[in-house]
Amino acid sequence: MSPDLRVIVYPPDAQGGRRVRVDGEILGRALGPADLLEFLRRAGLDPDDVNLDDPLLIEWRGGGPAVWTPDASG
Repeated sequence: MSPDLRVIVYPPDAQGGRRVRVDGEILGRALGPADLLEFLRRAGLDPDDVNLDDPLLIEWRGGGPAVWTPDASG
């Protein structure tokens, strides 16, 4: 796994999707962890080696890997 890879997962949108950016490039909108792992696979990571809780790999904005619905408090 590349320690230099910068992954940002943005807060859920109104439909619960989260935008995924890797090294400044938007890879798409993940609707759940499986989508995120697929984006990371396409970016060159082995999904079997990815820990979604790893703060050195993934910067979660608006909640961590368990949050896939929009914040109702908004």
